[in-house]
Amino acid sequence: MLSGQVGLRASAIGLRQPRIASILENWILLPEPDSRSPKPVSMPSTHKKVIVRKMDRDSVSGYVSPAQFVQEGKLELLNTAGNVVAMDLREIKGVYFVREFGDSESLTRKTFTSRPRSEGLWVRLRFKDSEILEGLMPADLTQTIPEGFLVNPPDQRSNTQRIFVPRTALESLTVLAVIGAPRRPRRGFTEDQRQVPMFEEQI
Repeated sequence: MLSGQVGLRASAIGLRQPRIASILENWILLPEPDSRSPKPVSMPSTHKKVIVRKMDRDSVSGYVSPAQFVQEGKLELLNTAGNVVAMDLREIKGVYFVREFGDSESLTRKTFTSRPRSEGLWVRLRFKDSEILEGLMPADLTQTIPEGFLVNPPDQRSNTQRIFVPRTALESLTVLAVIGAPRRPRRGFTEDQRQVPMFEEQI
């Protein structure tokens, strides 16, 4: 659950079905405007646009706070109607963080055509409906929350920037490789080029 102040404000004004921007402005404390140089109020950058794809192939659009969008096994979403809803993770296949709502969250490529260049864990996810998706995860697993995995899709130029996949939606997750920065040779040490590197591609 969000903080008490935030929850009360969102639910109270949600009864009147106001504009979505008005609700999001009440989720944070905005500074007093400077009368000498007035600036338009923009959408809080802390709230990200998402399209939630459910297990029954239905989808819901809305906003989440990336810091705390999963609470007690449920996704907390501010939908486009202006209501805060809690969705059970067991009903969700993926939460797609998108640039725009108007474009599709569908991926043009679900697998890498070559070895990724960015650092992280190169993973392959198999969903319970047999769909396959590859992506990159942080190599530091302490950044992973218990309820699921946050992955970057192969095509970063698409509308989908990141995907949260609940554990309950997966059949398996396989680490294909650990992509890291090249090692710096130790001073005074020459690597034997004849030695064949091991465990470089897979773990």
